[in-house]
Amino acid sequence: MRISSRGKYGVRAMFELAMHYGQGPIPLKVIAERQQISEHYLEQLMGTLRRAGLVNSMRGAQGGYELAFAPGEIKIGQIIRALEGPIAPVECVEDGVDPACERFEGCATRLLWERLRDSMTEVLDSTTLADLCEEAASR
Repeated sequence: MRISSRGKYGVRAMFELAMHYGQGPIPLKVIAERQQISEHYLEQLMGTLRRAGLVNSMRGAQGGYELAFAPGEIKIGQIIRALEGPIAPVECVEDGVDPACERFEGCATRLLWERLRDSMTEVLDSTTLADLCEEAASR
């Protein structure tokens, strides 16, 4: 699975919000400038993250975006799933997908794809925004 710019930029935007958690909403323009992301593109990503319940938006002069939960409660896997969809290297190992492949039951490579999915899921679901903030602070 290759993470697209949606996932990469979305994680960067969420990281920015996490770094300033508790300081009130951050304007979209500020997030875009700090993370070097197109404001128009970022607006689309933040809409998706808002609908997923990961960010809150405030209107008005003091408006902007803020995390819906504390950074330690938001896992990177949640962000990636909201922006990219299921975490799976191939369709036949996506959760809840009926296997269309006639070789599904006896497929030796499916086991490889399942292990890859499971290891990606483990890393993404065991890493929080707080972890990224701590890592950034230690550099």
